[in-house]
Amino acid sequence: MKVAVWDTYVKRLDGKVMHFDILVPNDLTDQEQILTFGKGYLKQKTFETVDLSSKRCNFCHIEEATQEIVQGIQTKGYTIIELENCT
Repeated sequence: MKVAVWDTYVKRLDGKVMHFDILVPNDLTDQEQILTFGKGYLKQKTFETVDLSSKRCNFCHIEEATQEIVQGIQTKGYTIIELENCT
């Protein structure tokens, strides 16, 4: 399965900047839907962040998904890969 990787940055209220990727099926191009996935992910965090906007969530590239990523997409429509300051 090919997935689209959306490179995402969100400022935390403690001043740190979160960096994570939102992975979705490569045929999903509705940026509002992808932002909704990111906002849902942020609601699960124990710390507060500023609002996620399209200025900080951009399509990056297409790649072949691992089985773990495919399972996440099949379960909830997307997968998050945490890169920096996500915990």
